[in-house]
Amino acid sequence: MKVGVVGCGFVGSSAAYAMALLGVASEVVLIDLNRKLARAHAEDILHATPFAAAVRVVDGDYAELEGAGLVVLACGVGQKPGETRLQLMGRNAKVFEAVIPQVTRHAPQAILLIASNPVDVVTHMVTGIAEIPSERVIGSGTILDTARFRTLLAEHLNISPKSVHAYVLGEHGDSEVLMWSSAQVGGVALEEFARQTGRGVDAEVMKRIDDGVRRAAYLIIEGKGATYFGIGAGLARIARAVRDDERVVLTVSTRTVGIAEFPEVCFSLPRVVGATGVMSTLLPKLSDDEHQALVRSAGVIQQAAAELAA
Repeated sequence: MKVGVVGCGFVGSSAAYAMALLGVASEVVLIDLNRKLARAHAEDILHATPFAAAVRVVDGDYAELEGAGLVVLACGVGQKPGETRLQLMGRNAKVFEAVIPQVTRHAPQAILLIASNPVDVVTHMVTGIAEIPSERVIGSGTILDTARFRTLLAEHLNISPKSVHAYVLGEHGDSEVLMWSSAQVGGVALEEFARQTGRGVDAEVMKRIDDGVRRAAYLIIEGKGATYFGIGAGLARIARAVRDDERVVLTVSTRTVGIAEFPEVCFSLPRVVGATGVMSTLLPKLSDDEHQALVRSAGVIQQAAAELAA
């Protein structure tokens, strides 16, 4: 599968690098206003392919996207230290109004994978601009937050995160909802697993993990200016699901249809992702507190989207 990456900053270049190393794409095209930057990343990533997969990596302009099955949108301005994702929305709107028509003109059949923050609001915006079926517009959503949740929980339980099944839903941001009530380890309810292994998950542990997930981006940005390795790998994971028509359940953001409580809002729920994009959406059983938190999270995004449109 040919993949385009628009925006060659930390996130876009990390996604391209991850896709090349994992062999997710047969060809990766890097596009950036700074052509020298795109060319430099393309050369650098290409030089890594002898150690990994045989992938063609080039820089180009929008015309080079012809035939792409997926285009990663990592363009726009970056998040400043202390700035919330929602504060980014006004600064990024004009960027996408210029970029999307060029992408859809040259790659009309491609799935659009949005990485730019605030990702849920940008996904809502891109869905309106692109004028393609909403299931082909996917935001990375809480795929990274879910990975953080599973990783921190696995470290506490001293097991592999691949054995942990737990989701973060809602906004990719401050109002996100950690799904403690449905978390499982190897098919066993978290509470029961903790009891059997003697690794209790009490209120203190839950708060520590919640803070670790919810504040991760702020701490990383404070330390090194941006987050990019984790989300780069997450974008490669979504790309692989599309390429292989995996029909795997991932927490990604797209326009929600068919759920009366969340009409048309773009936020993360467990969704089946395959070759055509988002194929179906699941609404897990929620505790009362989780349900109320998810409604609040959806409201945050709806308000932000409304403010952007005003």
